[in-house]
Amino acid sequence: MSFPAAGFPLAAAVTPRLHVVDTVDSTNAKLVRDATEDAQGHPHLSVLVTRDQRAGRGRLDRTWTTPPGTALAVSVLLDIGAVAHADRGWIPLVAGSAMTRAVAAQLPGASVALKWPNDVLVDGRKICGILAEVLPDAPNLVVVGAGVNTTMAEVDLPVPTATSFAALGRTVDEDRLLADYLTALRDDVAALAVSGPAAVRPGIQELCATIGAEVTVSLPDGTTLTGRAERLDAEGRLIVAAEDVESVVAAGDVVHVRPTA
Repeated sequence: MSFPAAGFPLAAAVTPRLHVVDTVDSTNAKLVRDATEDAQGHPHLSVLVTRDQRAGRGRLDRTWTTPPGTALAVSVLLDIGAVAHADRGWIPLVAGSAMTRAVAAQLPGASVALKWPNDVLVDGRKICGILAEVLPDAPNLVVVGAGVNTTMAEVDLPVPTATSFAALGRTVDEDRLLADYLTALRDDVAALAVSGPAAVRPGIQELCATIGAEVTVSLPDGTTLTGRAERLDAEGRLIVAAEDVESVVAAGDVVHVRPTA
């Protein structure tokens, strides 16, 4: 399935710049390059989108590649100059929350949730991952990249814990998905800037399936933390309790531990 002949009119109405490319190495890397070379031409909420990303990246420098045409890769440039420095840890969570709501709108009846910090799960399986990167030499600019599995067949899913709209037997309206995501992202970043975490925290916690779950967290230093995810702190970090000791997790790969039968 190719891009709609009419383009993305709903999404184009939300963003000041929508750049659709047939293929690209990484939407994040290209948008970083483009915004660095032409800052004036890339205002807040500029978007780059493709259905053929050849060298995408995920958290912890993992590669993220999909068969051409089976996933929607989108990167958004955010000017977060108005967001307090102490509140910027909420940006990935805001993006994850925005995409969770956009996906849920396409899948009535399904269980769609956020896995901390910004994976989107459908019935416990990952349909979308998100990566946020600060622009070099421009700390007030962030590129948020998201990859959504759209028409990927079950056999092409990279791991058993992944899913796609096609694997769920659903057809996705890509334009509506993108427009809903951009609208929520725009509004929540603005709310965070004006009112701080209090404006976004309740909604994120409500969507976050990690809170209250037994988890195993692979930390950046190579150690592993196992316990119960209790809550998010004031900076959006995950609080994990194990044997009456609470640990603060700022970054890590979270696995929801499924109860044994």
